[in-house]
Amino acid sequence: MAPSVWHTIHMPLNQPCRRGSLYSGSIFNRCHQTISMRNADNSQVVDSNGGDASCRLSLALVACTPLATAWGAVGHATVATIAQNYLTPAGQSFVSNILGSGVSMASVASWADTYRSTTAGKFSAGFHFIDAEDSPPTSCGVSLPRDCSGTCIVTAIANYTRRVQDGRESLAHHQEDLQFLIHFLGDITQANPQPFSFRIPLHDEAEKVGGNEISVLWNGATTNLHSAWDTQMVERLAGGTTPANYQAWARILEARIDSGIYSSQKGSWISCTNIKTASDCALAWAQDANAINCQYVLKMDETGQELSGSYFNGATPYIEMQIAKGGYRLAAWINAIAAAT
Repeated sequence: MAPSVWHTIHMPLNQPCRRGSLYSGSIFNRCHQTISMRNADNSQVVDSNGGDASCRLSLALVACTPLATAWGAVGHATVATIAQNYLTPAGQSFVSNILGSGVSMASVASWADTYRSTTAGKFSAGFHFIDAEDSPPTSCGVSLPRDCSGTCIVTAIANYTRRVQDGRESLAHHQEDLQFLIHFLGDITQANPQPFSFRIPLHDEAEKVGGNEISVLWNGATTNLHSAWDTQMVERLAGGTTPANYQAWARILEARIDSGIYSSQKGSWISCTNIKTASDCALAWAQDANAINCQYVLKMDETGQELSGSYFNGATPYIEMQIAKGGYRLAAWINAIAAAT
């Protein structure tokens, strides 16, 4: 059993807690331990508005991250925001009873990425991905016996689906279980093998370390294919990194789900929601996302190419559909768990 999520973390940061970031909100009122934030001279960090930047919060949302890394939370927060809108009354109660009244799923959607970087959470590093040993763009596919050596995102989803229903576990462990599921159902829909943050759509792909070793350009600056999909494309589509940005983007995608271009497809997105066969469903989701690598992401050799123009325009439909799909699917999964619990 994984350890409880509540810890005291001492972070030698010189960045302030940012008001209005993905890491502010009601969950701060539910803090269990203290993150100590001090400058090199041991003085307290003070934000630009004069506030004391020492924060009381739980590792359920290790916050106060520099704005430069906030993009990693945008995709996950958008998926979670969409999901929250499609919860049934039972699903809403299930989430509220575990996370706490007024705590949004978006506010904890990136907890798993932060947790995996801690000493206590390093055991979970391999839970975020499955490395498909396929041959894109000729052949794309995910095989559980070939690509998952006991620990991968497919088995992790099955494990935490079972755990979150286990009445013998404590509330703290159930919080951990649910936060993992919220994150992993985003990861597997977006598909990438080095998931320090929300990654589209190489999360089920081992090709050149999921695009990390494919050098490309974005607005003339050198980056890699992985970062271009992760960072620049998501930020541009969301319009920024604030809650207002991802909430507005989520509303656009929800309109497409309800009565727009996704309305005829959404049924297929949740064709597998049998929580008793969680590993089968997770594998199907991984295979679905992995297929995009042959369809577009790795269809051509992008090495050295500028991606901010026509390539980005071609990628946009895939990114937006996967985000919408991830949110709608996450809601269906939580609703199924709530109905069975």
